[in-house]
Amino acid sequence: MTGPDYEEIGLEESQDPHSRFLSRFRIAALAKVNNAAYSRFHVKVCIVAGIGFFTDAYDIFAINIASIMLGYVYAGMNTPYQNSLPPHLDIGLKIATPCGTLLGQLIFGWLADVVGRKRMYGFELIIIIVGTFGQAVSANYQAINIISLLIVWRFIMGIGIGGDYPLSAIISSEFASKHIRGRMMTSVFACQGWGQLTAAIVSTILVAIFRTSIESYTIKDLDPVDVLWRLLIGLGGVPAAIALYFRLTIPETPRFVMDIERNVKQAARDADIFLNSKTTGVFWVDPEAVVQRVEAPRHTRRDFLNYFSKWKNGMILLGTAWSWFALDTAFYGLGLNNSQLLSANSTISGTCTTSISSYNQLMEISVGNIILSLAGLIPGYWVAFLFIDSWGRKPIQLLGFTMLAIIFCCMGFGYDKMRCSQGGRIAFVVLFCLGNFFQNFGPNTTTFILPGEAFPTRYRSTAHGISAAAGKLGAILSQVAFDLVTRPKNATDGNTLSQVYFSFEFYAFFMLTGIASTLLIPETKGRTLEDISNEDQDDFVKGIAGDSDDTLYPQSAGTTEIEMTP
Repeated sequence: MTGPDYEEIGLEESQDPHSRFLSRFRIAALAKVNNAAYSRFHVKVCIVAGIGFFTDAYDIFAINIASIMLGYVYAGMNTPYQNSLPPHLDIGLKIATPCGTLLGQLIFGWLADVVGRKRMYGFELIIIIVGTFGQAVSANYQAINIISLLIVWRFIMGIGIGGDYPLSAIISSEFASKHIRGRMMTSVFACQGWGQLTAAIVSTILVAIFRTSIESYTIKDLDPVDVLWRLLIGLGGVPAAIALYFRLTIPETPRFVMDIERNVKQAARDADIFLNSKTTGVFWVDPEAVVQRVEAPRHTRRDFLNYFSKWKNGMILLGTAWSWFALDTAFYGLGLNNSQLLSANSTISGTCTTSISSYNQLMEISVGNIILSLAGLIPGYWVAFLFIDSWGRKPIQLLGFTMLAIIFCCMGFGYDKMRCSQGGRIAFVVLFCLGNFFQNFGPNTTTFILPGEAFPTRYRSTAHGISAAAGKLGAILSQVAFDLVTRPKNATDGNTLSQVYFSFEFYAFFMLTGIASTLLIPETKGRTLEDISNEDQDDFVKGIAGDSDDTLYPQSAGTTEIEMTP
């Protein structure tokens, strides 16, 4: 193992030789991480983190198809609504996961900065697996109906999904070198698009398999659809179960070991191991070795308030949080309701009042979601991947917010004319796809990346969790607003979404506010995480921690090997 080349690092001489040595050690080790070439280890990190986002997106967006199926099977609980769920149950299903996600982002974001990225990574996936399985086996009881049970399980699943946001973002950010960090984080987040596409494909396959059974049953007695939605949701737990082992065995990031555990020497050794292209991926830690903690800024309430009370730091958190809030009002408002929008703007039906069979409606919604994913969502992610490290984060975010404001204005003010003609409905779908494209080649990707880069290591996960939670608050409020705008006056009116134009105008306004909040955020392209943090790195290490601190003691047993295999 080769150590850092300290002589290449120019530092002012310090009166304390330990501080001088450890500062040089730390900066040299960070320089190795920041300038490392793309390696097999980076690929492993992207795959392990990306599978989680694949699962998250599958579980979140499968419900917008499953809710239609649930309406066919369980609308009998409230017969005036025919083959659709009552509005209060439909909205409960759709906001349960964002509510849980908001809580999970705050809790896991904080815990990852306090106890470690590795120690928390995997637990959120266990919660997702349990929540998914609970939904698939839910049943009706006299004391509680199945929709209420599903709401509870989706809230629990949401807590796990929330934990995945800060953990995956920070792990991929802290392991990446500065020139590939944007593409690494984008490739992780882009798995969300594949998750949405897979949910639509699985739904299409299941509907096709069950076609004969669906068409042989009446609309009031669609037992095969009861099996169908359970399979659709339950299959979301399979990739999570596959990824669990790799989550639990991923090594701790050198930056956490260095700046939060304050074990600079161990962090430098870890960095050497994972940057060595010939390594097997086994991180070895001597359990008998004496740990020497350094004196450096620590994660405390006082330090947190002191850091973010400075406008240059606080405005960045405000910018990342509000940008995510503004984006998610539209991303989830549309994403969780695209099945209803596709149904109301059917390209199969010839008029606004034509009804179609249950099989045709389920198939059209499923195929429509495939089209939306292939035509907008996935291309947007991968175009962002191509330009994120050359254009930068801010230009892409500003472009996305601007284009979304224009698209939503067109959809809002032209909705009535588009929804009742074949050409108009095609135009609506085209605009919908363009909106999906510029969400992902725009703020949906960059709002995930920027909070994972813009803050110091000791608060990076906490700040990412706060920013992401602000986004989920926007998602919840947007879904409630969508429900209020489109809810029928009574059960016999049906839900024609005739007032949905107001939602698009509402989204356009928030896209404009996103442009303003983006201006508060610094450009992070090509910069090291330490440079972006607004903290002096030369004097970051103040010396050896005092005897009253956890200065010198053997490392805990049980951490001798941490294996990271593909």
